[in-house]
Amino acid sequence: MMKWLLLAGAIVCEVAASLSLQAAREQPAWYVVVVIGYVTAFTLLYVLLKRGAAIGVVYGIWGACGVVLTAALAAVLFGQTLTPSMIGGVALIVAGVLCVEVGSQRAHARQASARAHEAANA
Repeated sequence: MMKWLLLAGAIVCEVAASLSLQAAREQPAWYVVVVIGYVTAFTLLYVLLKRGAAIGVVYGIWGACGVVLTAALAAVLFGQTLTPSMIGGVALIVAGVLCVEVGSQRAHARQASARAHEAANA
């Protein structure tokens, strides 16, 4: 559960930093949020990896959620356009991350099964 909270925090910090880049064009003080957001996001990712999270899964979810949330919130906050092809691309990103997550869970299950089998035969 803690891993998911750390990942959610990293995503929120990265999205806040990315959106602040847009805001900083008009008000440079937003660069403070940019720096703090990215440093915090990468620190949380580091903690996740130290706790044994798989980089492929963590990075995939972090990246995909960041793209999706940034695109959606940029449309709401800054009036940026989301075209049908962009929405389709976002859907493909989400589908890809789901495939990585499902594959990762299956790989972990196979590894656990193999370890249990080895322990039983030892």
